[in-house]
Amino acid sequence: MAPGKQNFRERGLWGFYNGRVELSSQLISNIQAWARELGFSQIGVTGVDLSSAEPGLLAWLAAGHQGQMDYMARHGLKRARPAELVPGTLSVITARMPYLPQNTPSDWPQQERARLSRPGEAVVSVYARGRDYHKVMRARLQQLQTRIAQAIGPFGHRVFTDSAPVLEAELAVRSGLGWRGKNTLVLSREAGSMFFLGEIYVDLALPETAPVTEHCGSCQACLDICPTQALLGPQRLDARRCISYLTIELDGPIPEVFRPMIGNRVYGCDDCQWVCPWNKFAQRATLADFDPREGLSHPDLVALLAWSEAEFLRRTEGSAIRRIGHSRWLRNLSVAAGNALRQKNEPSLKAALSAWLDHPVPWVREHMAWALAQPAV
Repeated sequence: MAPGKQNFRERGLWGFYNGRVELSSQLISNIQAWARELGFSQIGVTGVDLSSAEPGLLAWLAAGHQGQMDYMARHGLKRARPAELVPGTLSVITARMPYLPQNTPSDWPQQERARLSRPGEAVVSVYARGRDYHKVMRARLQQLQTRIAQAIGPFGHRVFTDSAPVLEAELAVRSGLGWRGKNTLVLSREAGSMFFLGEIYVDLALPETAPVTEHCGSCQACLDICPTQALLGPQRLDARRCISYLTIELDGPIPEVFRPMIGNRVYGCDDCQWVCPWNKFAQRATLADFDPREGLSHPDLVALLAWSEAEFLRRTEGSAIRRIGHSRWLRNLSVAAGNALRQKNEPSLKAALSAWLDHPVPWVREHMAWALAQPAV
């Protein structure tokens, strides 16, 4: 018997099923309790057969909807084959962690919508206003894995948080964390969609948690609200048109046709989330990590344009925003500033843009010039 397994049996956490060792539901209950202590709101378990998701993934890639996100295709179908990505994987533990800041008011969707009508304000997606979720989730999942190992002994595992070729939404749906909404995000009746997903691939045969039914019905609010019509239909996203893609993943110039549609969104887009009726049930984070950083709650475009690269790196240390770099940050700010100038001739905004007309990156200079050339409507 492997080290730790005797302790595991004495605790009543495993038994025999169809002639092989099968971990009991008691262990899952324990994992769920430990997870809540770590800030997770729900834990699920699913198997490793995702073959039914492969045709959809291949069709999406064949259509080129991933844009510059080459990593989506780099590992082939390993993304849909957990046991190939991590040999020996028998089950996947899925985790959900809410990220709405602790003091978020009940009318937060209305407040988020109001931000878009204030052209001098830069709008950062809610999830990116606090600490980088990759760091928070990965550390907490590792702590959860340690708790499991303390109970059952050493086991094979690997932790993922939007950091490898993993079909996170598919795994979440199969394990009952929610259903796939028409905006492609995972939705929950108890938590809306304002949460992060993470996984632990394990070499344990865990009992699976049941999936839930879909509850979007005839609602298509997310499809109607999308500023760039990136949602081609229910669960059909052309990332190349998505503002989150354009302001985060895209390297280089933003196509001019999309710039007016971006408005004052400078990092990501939450429109299809705050319009979703289920997000009236969105849960608040239990961790202070997701509280907004200074300067990102109601940021001013002129102030953000004044950040040097050194200040950008200092202010975004430990933030998801840092990954796009200062050049793309300036690019995004210039688009928002240009859209603001179309509504009001603001000398301070023009001066802030003009300061970057000699930037060493050609497409940053082009964006600044474009913004300054926008005529007031």
